[in-house]
Amino acid sequence: MLKLFAAVLLLASVALAVDDYEGYKIYDINARNAFEKQLLLRLSGNEAYDFFDLPRSLDASSRVMVKPEDQEGFEHLLEKYGVNYSVINENFGESLRQERDENQNQRLMNLRSAERSVSFKAFHRHAEINAYLDELAAAYPSRVSVQVAGKSYENRDIKTITITNGDGKTGKNVVFLDAGIHAREWIAHAGALYVIHQLVENFAANSDLLKNFDWVILPVVNPDGYEYSHTTTRMWRKTRKPISSACYGTDANRNFDFHWGEVGASSYSCSDTFKGETAFSEPETQLIRDILLSLTGRGKFYLTLHSYGNYLLYPWGWTSALPSSWRDNDEVAQAGAAAIKSATGTKYTVGSSTNVLYAAAGGSDDYAFGVANFPVSITMELPAGGTGFNPSTSQIEGFVSETWVGIKAMAEKVAEKY
Repeated sequence: MLKLFAAVLLLASVALAVDDYEGYKIYDINARNAFEKQLLLRLSGNEAYDFFDLPRSLDASSRVMVKPEDQEGFEHLLEKYGVNYSVINENFGESLRQERDENQNQRLMNLRSAERSVSFKAFHRHAEINAYLDELAAAYPSRVSVQVAGKSYENRDIKTITITNGDGKTGKNVVFLDAGIHAREWIAHAGALYVIHQLVENFAANSDLLKNFDWVILPVVNPDGYEYSHTTTRMWRKTRKPISSACYGTDANRNFDFHWGEVGASSYSCSDTFKGETAFSEPETQLIRDILLSLTGRGKFYLTLHSYGNYLLYPWGWTSALPSSWRDNDEVAQAGAAAIKSATGTKYTVGSSTNVLYAAAGGSDDYAFGVANFPVSITMELPAGGTGFNPSTSQIEGFVSETWVGIKAMAEKVAEKY
């Protein structure tokens, strides 16, 4: 009966009105010199253009989504300055319709056949993810506990799962992993679920990771935004607390009170990188703050999952200067990158956030490192799929299993060091 009810809800969700992105184009742009890179940086400040990424390196391209009424002017500007570009998706709306249908079909198949609430063949909704955590707590009570860490602005439960080896020892060091600060980065949520699956359901193969460390995992930091990206606006990034009658949400990864608002964050409330009206204005960021501070002393490794770009990034995000202990972070990140390269051939770029990508103050990784005193704090940007943020369901398992290889190697390196 429960699965039947879930199926009815799933089918009903298909009928909800959505932003269809009809006629939106995705551009791939290669800046060949510093002038062109600076031009793209200036264009990224224009709210008409949604830059999916803006790498600092000249050998990495940028992807930009542009709505139909702005495409002619955008292309004219690029051509005026001789910037090379290609259109990699002529109608993003059509791609998203295919994605939505494919994902609904996979979720229905999982409801009919699976013993658990999630699989790694679909992107699951917030309620399904929470149900999976509760199932694990019921099935493995000596090793798993689930807590409602707090509520989102729209009153959704934000749950953490604590995973141990069941030996009853208290006061162990902790790995804290979260995902989904940015709503549209669905593969990050799936990556967190796969880590949970490996530590709990594949315990025999991974018990060494739990010998001297407990793991605390928060798989959906921003459930309001995540649900909104499923039901209404697929490319929604922020939280959902209203700022004005016209603008909703804050970029939660610009909202932490460490060099808040200094660089790489917008004061314009409709911007995708809006820093918030104050630091920690969002219940979701307050919750992460409280968890991080509660783990000060025990917390040795903070890992936050994002997408996309194949990056392993460490502090600082607010300045190009490096912290005195940057080599410890680099050593851990390099271990993850090397393990992934060896296993699958996929290359991850390693470095500080500002020097590899761009400056962005107010991030959770800087706060974990600079305030909560986690000695290792890393942002992992998972691979691109589709046109960037929208991997197909057939790519999920490959991406998350590859990600696990890197996370396991990094956790092993942290265990060696601490």
